Amino acid sequence: MAHNEHIDRILRDWPFDPNGISVRKTKGNDGREVLQMRLDLGLLQLEISGRPDGSRPEGAETYFDYLVGRALEAVPEGEYEMSEEECEQADREFVQYYHRRICWLALREFDEAVLDADHTLGLMDFCRDHSPDDQWTMSHEQYRPFVLFHRTQAAALAALADRGAEVAVEELNAGLERIREVFAQYEAEEEYTDDELVTRLIELRESLRQHFHVGRTLQEQLEEAVATEKYELAAQLRDELQKRNPPR
Repeated sequence: MAHNEHIDRILRDWPFDPNGISVRKTKGNDGREVLQMRLDLGLLQLEISGRPDGSRPEGAETYFDYLVGRALEAVPEGEYEMSEEECEQADREFVQYYHRRICWLALREFDEAVLDADHTLGLMDFCRDHSPDDQWTMSHEQYRPFVLFHRTQAAALAALADRGAEVAVEELNAGLERIREVFAQYEAEEEYTDDELVTRLIELRESLRQHFHVGRTLQEQLEEAVATEKYELAAQLRDELQKRNPPR
């Protein structure tokens, strides 16, 4: 017999805000932490690690992991093509990770947002390389700059808190370059400069420069030294960068 279980009290005590993103961490009945996002028609609940819905598709931690395993077993090697069912399941995982990325950003847990963005970008790469249909491929590729925007924003703000403004500026420069490469790949370089997401990242970078008095970063100085063939200076700057960012 079905139980009459309602979430009326939760919805009443946590009203929907149409002008913002309402997200919180809470604990499940077993004491584990979960994320909840309040929507106009209810709420989403997401696990904080692994796949957001808590499932293990085909026994793998995520559907992306499952697909990678399938591709590695393909014969002949490198000629794996996704089935229609696999495309549908990949779409489900894209949506789940999007919602959790939004939650992490709203909670200002930027390292977690970077991890989820990287998962999405990796799944995008896989789908691009093994897609059965160009139109389906582009249905995801059109959002690559948006995911990179979130990743760049989160990486910069995480760096600002942990390693300082100069590193945050370098994260923004690196992210902007990755977005520029996407526009170039699809022969849309003329659209890069006027893109709203690019503009917002540049504004954040220049705001950090001004507020924290950041001049040219070590990475920017290195690139200039290489461009002007000042190789001795470039070697010194490279050493400084390696000291600041030791290999993990």
